[in-house]
Amino acid sequence: MKSFYDTSRIEQMVFTQQSVEEHIIRREPFYLPVAGEVEIGLAAYGKRLPLLLKGPTGCGKTRFMQYLAWRLKRPLITVSCHDDLSTSDLVGRYLIKGDETFWVDGPLTRAVRAGGICYLDEIVEARKDTTVVIHPLADDRRELPIEKRGELLTAPEEFMLAVSYNPGYQSILKDLKPSTRQRFVSLAFSYPDEQRETLIVAAEAGVEADLASRLVRLGRMSRGLKESGLAEGASTRLLIQAGMLFRSGIDIKRSCTVGIVESLTDDPDMLAALEEMVEAVF
Repeated sequence: MKSFYDTSRIEQMVFTQQSVEEHIIRREPFYLPVAGEVEIGLAAYGKRLPLLLKGPTGCGKTRFMQYLAWRLKRPLITVSCHDDLSTSDLVGRYLIKGDETFWVDGPLTRAVRAGGICYLDEIVEARKDTTVVIHPLADDRRELPIEKRGELLTAPEEFMLAVSYNPGYQSILKDLKPSTRQRFVSLAFSYPDEQRETLIVAAEAGVEADLASRLVRLGRMSRGLKESGLAEGASTRLLIQAGMLFRSGIDIKRSCTVGIVESLTDDPDMLAALEEMVEAVF
């Protein structure tokens, strides 16, 4: 007769396999390389080195990870980090069902067991005590301690750890410690050059090149307002969003207002300045 531990482990293995299968990317994501980041990502994976992606919101960090996972044919498990993210949220916890207690792996543990890619998006948003759990995974040990089970997982060669953050939002309270940063190969992302960004907006939003070019021009103008107090200019993601609204039949100026302008600020003066830009471009 199997013990409870044996049974739960078999059930957990089935659960992990089913969960990970859902994270395999079947179709090639649209991605235009900018500065050899794909080659670096592939090289890091080949040498079992973790990746740190840093760059502004909506510049393509997540899409890059999707493309890399597709190239490597590995499942991609993404975790959106936040202030309340606990170690148990990442590693796993015991749950009670009826009169039984069973263990459920967290996303990080599932990725390690399955040899997938775990992507921790906006890692600086997580609690400091939570990020410590990735340290042994991000150095040559490549181990994940599961203290509640008394288990030490060694990551298979196929496993990869990647994290990202936005340097524009970092502060003394929200920054990566040197002991964390220096475990990673770091890739700096920015918005693509005008030609590439136009191609991306046209392809992703399904709009003509001329309209995509004007959306990109608007985006670049808005980024120039950072020195005037705007927290961050329009991301490539927002430009695509406005293009998609236009494709749905919304007037282009209105599309820019609700898809870009109102998403950037609530400040009346900034809103007025951005609306003037929309008028000038369209």
